[in-house]
Amino acid sequence: MAVTLPAPPVPTVPRREESVRGGSDFTPLARRVRASGLLERRPGYYARAIGLNVVATVAVWGAVAWAGDGWWTVLLGVPLAVIAVRTAFLGHDAGHRQIARTARGNRLLGLLLGNLLLGMGHGWWSDKHNRHHANPNHVGKDPDVGEGILAWTEEQAGRQRGVLRWVARHQARLFFPLLTLEGVNLKVGSLMFLRGRSRRDQVVEGGLLLAHAVGYLSLAFALLPVGQALALIALQHAVFGVHLGAVFAPNHKGMAMPEPGERWDHLRRQVLTSRNVRGGVVTDWAFGGLNYQIEHHLFPSVPRCNLRRVRPLVRAHCAEVGVPYAETGVVGSYRLALGHMREVGEPLR
Repeated sequence: MAVTLPAPPVPTVPRREESVRGGSDFTPLARRVRASGLLERRPGYYARAIGLNVVATVAVWGAVAWAGDGWWTVLLGVPLAVIAVRTAFLGHDAGHRQIARTARGNRLLGLLLGNLLLGMGHGWWSDKHNRHHANPNHVGKDPDVGEGILAWTEEQAGRQRGVLRWVARHQARLFFPLLTLEGVNLKVGSLMFLRGRSRRDQVVEGGLLLAHAVGYLSLAFALLPVGQALALIALQHAVFGVHLGAVFAPNHKGMAMPEPGERWDHLRRQVLTSRNVRGGVVTDWAFGGLNYQIEHHLFPSVPRCNLRRVRPLVRAHCAEVGVPYAETGVVGSYRLALGHMREVGEPLR
């Protein structure tokens, strides 16, 4: 699909007077969004979303019990994964304090949705994701572009050795296959994070993660023979990882990456590093509202159901102050993200 506006080039380092002037560019936009009422929480929307999510989860497990012993039952791992991604979206929203009015209420929701229902640590995710929001696409500050299995810069790719160097060379074509392991990786990361936390966090978060593991495995192995239970678990985690990774991949990959020492104001730091994915109701549902990535980064506490209405305000303001606003279709977003990964690995081929 055609790109509405081209991805912006990496801006030059702003001069001091430009940074000071640019620092005020966000204020008029913030006033307009606040005056529109779109910052207000939507408790009714989230009550329905959480209720439907719980009902859907119970219904699919009920279908597993009803279908009984049979390899076709394993395919119910797919809707279980899709529903689990919806749970992850709700946990994400709680982490940004979009749902409840108090920090305590949002933390409680995050623990129940993340740790208990998903087996993914709310504390670990919040720490990692908040650092990403503070400095998106900034190597050394954003954990989402840190050193790992995949390389996000040519410098990172050049430092890879052994198998990881081969992976970096072919990472564009390996990206989606590797995502099948992301569901397990998220759970392992949640457990590793707890090692350095307080005793209270270890007891609360660790206890909920343990309750999830016991409940999930007991349910799977009580309803299905061992082989089918393992297959269902593997399928659910694989589809979950691909689905969740496919949602987050187009948002920043291939966008501007600030150089070390560069200091951008809030508006440019969030807009120039983010990309929206254009689409309708289906896209909004599949991406959990995160296809409005620019608006989400500028106003992370805005309820996801309001992001579509914030978009025209942000587009108009970016045009007014001369800040490029990147938006493309679903296919185009993956083409750009995978193209960036291919370019990073190119020098190794």
